[in-house]
Amino acid sequence: MSTVNKTAHAFDKARLDALLNRRFFYAPAFEIYGGVAGLYDYGPPGSSLQANIISEWRRHFIVEESMLELDTTIMTPAPVFESSGHVARFADWMVKDSGNGEVLRADHLVKNVLEARLEGDREARGAAPVAAAADEKKKKKKQAKSTAVKLDDAVVAEYESILAQLDNYTGPELGGLMRTHTITNPSSGNPVGEPQQFNLMFASSIGPTGQHPGFLRPETAQGHFLNFSRLLEFNNGRVPFASAQVGRAFRNEISPRAGLIRVREFTMAEIEHFVDPLDKSHPRFAEVADVELVLLDKYVQAAGQSTTRVMTVGAAVADGVIANETLGYFVARIYAFLLHIGIDPARLRFRQHMANEMAHYAADCWDAEIQNSVGGWTECVGCADRAAYDLSVHAAATKQSLVVREALKEPVVEERAVAEWDKKALGKAFKGDAGAVTSAVEALDEAGLMRLKGELAQGSATIKTAAGKEFTLEPTMLAIERKTFKTFVREYVPNVIEPSFGVGRILYCLLEHSFWSREQDVDRGVLSLPAVVAPTKVLIVPLSARAEFDPLVKEVSLRLRKAGVHARVDDSNTSIGKRYSRNDELGTPFGVTLDFASVQNRTMTLRERDTMDQRIGAIDDVLGAVVALVQGAITWEEACARLPRYDGVQAVE
Repeated sequence: MSTVNKTAHAFDKARLDALLNRRFFYAPAFEIYGGVAGLYDYGPPGSSLQANIISEWRRHFIVEESMLELDTTIMTPAPVFESSGHVARFADWMVKDSGNGEVLRADHLVKNVLEARLEGDREARGAAPVAAAADEKKKKKKQAKSTAVKLDDAVVAEYESILAQLDNYTGPELGGLMRTHTITNPSSGNPVGEPQQFNLMFASSIGPTGQHPGFLRPETAQGHFLNFSRLLEFNNGRVPFASAQVGRAFRNEISPRAGLIRVREFTMAEIEHFVDPLDKSHPRFAEVADVELVLLDKYVQAAGQSTTRVMTVGAAVADGVIANETLGYFVARIYAFLLHIGIDPARLRFRQHMANEMAHYAADCWDAEIQNSVGGWTECVGCADRAAYDLSVHAAATKQSLVVREALKEPVVEERAVAEWDKKALGKAFKGDAGAVTSAVEALDEAGLMRLKGELAQGSATIKTAAGKEFTLEPTMLAIERKTFKTFVREYVPNVIEPSFGVGRILYCLLEHSFWSREQDVDRGVLSLPAVVAPTKVLIVPLSARAEFDPLVKEVSLRLRKAGVHARVDDSNTSIGKRYSRNDELGTPFGVTLDFASVQNRTMTLRERDTMDQRIGAIDDVLGAVVALVQGAITWEEACARLPRYDGVQAVE
């Protein structure tokens, strides 16, 4: 799209919310029954916008990276999440109002209260507000019962340090912060209790008698891991490869009050890239090595700061800031995707997880955080190195082999100590404990076996089993010898790099970043959505509802649809300007007008949403330009080179 000044008016969240509600992008679910917090329905433009984002995600990742697509079940038996660690660890810290029993998420409470106090300090010092929109800041300050009060410089520094590393605090540490800084429930003024863990999964049961406990999945990832052997076979046994899935997930959020930013049911798009743990290079890394990213690493946060730095992906991997090439490659690809669909690069950064907030399975993790007026810097994409955790725990729980067997070009020859047992003597001496004894010996490393050999040469030796029982071994029971082995197949559990996208959060941030108002029409907003994700690509506007316009309207509409371009006809009796204005609210990037000259000369005008610039040409030429614009084959400037400027002269009846 062409550039245009969109900063004539400061961002106004109230106007955006009114637009989204009025044009039914999304709305609270079950609204006529009073609604349920954290559940939303998408209307026609919101559904189309989400579908277009997902379509571009599939093209950008699944198609371009040759990924294997899955669609796995939502309902999941409890043993799956017991093995994965979700039953024990998938939780947030909550606190309860001591007076009215209201439940709040502990880290959000600390954040909102301290941010409100800092904003009061800025106002007292006469400084301009920062971070969120002005109306959001007023709301937070009101909730926290804050006034313009100047704080000591040391207190300001302490608050800023706490906020910079807030995600790293444990539950007990959050409780300590609340006591130390007298943090109460902003809505009531009541103190709150000690933080308690709350598991975020929705519990359910499978079967008519409920004999099989289950959960609604909080992520789509486990479906990938449980199908690993089938995926590996489908990929002809070759690693690396990636599987991908778009689907619904469910999290029983403690206090969802932030629109699409924090919901209980949402769409995720997840990738599991399986890679050799000894080789996490990526064949296409050179393509992204020079991409510059804004990074906030874990060491800066742990020091109580939030200073970002700009680094190329290549430098970040080389310096060990990002753990490996494959992780760095996907971080860069995430960045490219978010910019492609319209996220403002000035409000996008990548933040590394600190030690305490790191998921139980992750070796390294970076969040793509997008700044918005609701949650400030909000995680919208996570990119984690899950190591071999998932496949290992599921293999241990099910006794199924979830490994890669790789034929070696040259056999590996090695010499190692092994125990040769006299099974008759072993069984006679230890009977039912014989298996535990052999397992204890075979668990010894090379040095342990050679030490045992030396002890047996002097007489008997003692071995302790996994259960802690001790047994005496005699030289007649076993001999320890060094033998040469040839290995023709390498067996290993692959590691996993996982990019995980919260589609609803991305969609909301995109709407915020795209919203603005014109000087001459402040009450009507504009959504400058890129054509690739806009719900409707082209508005067809006939000047008159007369019958002679019908054949042209049908022709233009049909030709656009056949070209795969979503077009919409507006033949209402309002003015052309109003028809275009209300479709600017929907983010429609282009409009074509059919007037009396169109009927006589088969010409048509083309309007661009952001600049309101208009061009004219033969219907065939205009349609060719529109299709090329929507497909991203040409820019608006290139379209202008094809079509002359429209001077406003129309044919009369």
